[in-house]
Amino acid sequence: MNQRIDLPRTVVFGLCGSFCTFDAVMPQIERLTARGWEVLPLLSFSAGSMDTRFGRAADWRQKLEELTGHQPIDSIQGAEPLGPAGMACAMIVAPCTGTTLARLAAGLSDTPVTMGVKSMLRGGLPIILAPSTNDGLGASAGNLAALLQRKHFYFVPFGQDDSYKKPCSLKSDMSLLPDTLDCALRGIQLQPLLL
Repeated sequence: MNQRIDLPRTVVFGLCGSFCTFDAVMPQIERLTARGWEVLPLLSFSAGSMDTRFGRAADWRQKLEELTGHQPIDSIQGAEPLGPAGMACAMIVAPCTGTTLARLAAGLSDTPVTMGVKSMLRGGLPIILAPSTNDGLGASAGNLAALLQRKHFYFVPFGQDDSYKKPCSLKSDMSLLPDTLDCALRGIQLQPLLL
């Protein structure tokens, strides 16, 4: 923690396209700001542009700006300087989709969120992932396992969200997001990891 003392009490908050989870994520952004965090919102291409049955992209953007006081970053160019410029001391990806898990496990930085992660990792800063994916115990399991073993990655505790109807689906308990951030800043994984 001593090496990060000069960094602002700012966290990058990346949202990916698990749209059904947005309603659970927004209150956690509110909780972080209530705890004195400045939150820089960052949107994947899908989260930033797709209208779904869970809401319009423009409405989610407006809500994020109201909650954080910042316009969401929605480009690779906008995400690239986050780490090198010392703009934040950690990054959260919530919800973190199976697609994003795959990109991160493969070392790809071809979306604003994955570039944000790469940018923050350049400075050895903690990355907090909150998985929300229908194939967490299926095709995404290997990517999840790979990231669990990597330095600087921490996970919001997760479990099966509907084990009978969707037996491979995993979802983080978003209410544990602020505590996961606090632990990650101390280099600790919040436990228990599996709910």
